[in-house]
Amino acid sequence: MTDVLISGAGVAGPALAWWLRRHGFRPTVVERAPALRHGGYKVDVRGAALTVLDRMGLRERVARHDTGMRLARFVDAGGRQLATMDAALFGGREGDDLEILRGDLARILVDATPDVEYLLDDSITVLTPAADGVEVAFARGRSRRFDLVIGADGLHSAVRRLAFGPESAYLRPLGHHIAICTVPARYAEERVELMHPAPGRTVGVYRTAGAPDARAIFLFPSPAEEPDRRDVHAQRAALTRAFAGAGWQVPELLAAAADAPDLYFDSMSQVRMEGWSTGRIGLVGDAAYAASPASGQGTSLGLVGAYALASSLVEAGGDPAAGFAGYERRMRPFVAANQQLAERNLKGMVLGSAAAIRFQTLMLRMMPHLPGRERMIRRITEPIRAAAGAITLPELPAA
Repeated sequence: MTDVLISGAGVAGPALAWWLRRHGFRPTVVERAPALRHGGYKVDVRGAALTVLDRMGLRERVARHDTGMRLARFVDAGGRQLATMDAALFGGREGDDLEILRGDLARILVDATPDVEYLLDDSITVLTPAADGVEVAFARGRSRRFDLVIGADGLHSAVRRLAFGPESAYLRPLGHHIAICTVPARYAEERVELMHPAPGRTVGVYRTAGAPDARAIFLFPSPAEEPDRRDVHAQRAALTRAFAGAGWQVPELLAAAADAPDLYFDSMSQVRMEGWSTGRIGLVGDAAYAASPASGQGTSLGLVGAYALASSLVEAGGDPAAGFAGYERRMRPFVAANQQLAERNLKGMVLGSAAAIRFQTLMLRMMPHLPGRERMIRRITEPIRAAAGAITLPELPAA
């Protein structure tokens, strides 16, 4: 039986563990957080990723956790409504597409792998490759040998750093930062996305169906000096500087962010690599090919990537060289198509001038009354739809 260590218990890691365990591998998942994260920001699942959930038998379970969002409202600095938009269209969703909180999806995937060993509150510190495996040293637990090691540990992957070198060689910043945190429910409307666009920066806040609190999102140009990822105080100060003088309820949201225990603050970056494996060590999801939050496809890339990697290893009989090679051949076009979405989407998420904001809100107000409305909507959603389905998934043999 092939022993596989997977670093990261987000989306890609547990999904990969599910498929590997089903086909006779023995996966172990290590997660540096002391407990599985709840909530998080909402994410979309569409296209080929829905097929993966279908084949796992999890689509209905995920659908039961749908966010229930119904409307997006755009407001000016005084809180006056500029335009409204259907929430599904705002998120580029149509048909059977799903929207779920990232933490809820991760929990569903972990719950679906009860026979997988999870090592919480630990992390990989050293990887020592050998001809027949990888010796792994952990921050807390004893060293162990695995046949394969897979990094599913996100944009700032420790496995990628240990096996491939510093992340600066692989990260491609898109020029903007994103901050997300939990805020009191009073700042949002249930099942409504409140969006305040301002020149060069955007703020949003929403509350999903039945949620006891709300979540705020801040998009803004990257600061000249990026604060250390471990320095939350510096991150909050940078966020406050980025939105100095902003109207609407931004000052109140910034005050709430100062007390939020779950502030996420990072650059909008992609990961670009010439290869996703070395020897018996490989990468999946954001660790290998992050598309950035601007793509709206990070979760789908993680689910599809996990399936593609598992299927290639199964087809190769566990041989790492053949399995990793087949995985890359299958995934490269899909990754490229979805990464290309990011820069296009980002231009619509953060508008550069007051004139651009006026034009956008005018078009949103006029759209319901324009002839050919459905055709216009298809033009908006088609790039996402095409990228989400830009892969043919193989049929895995019976477990």
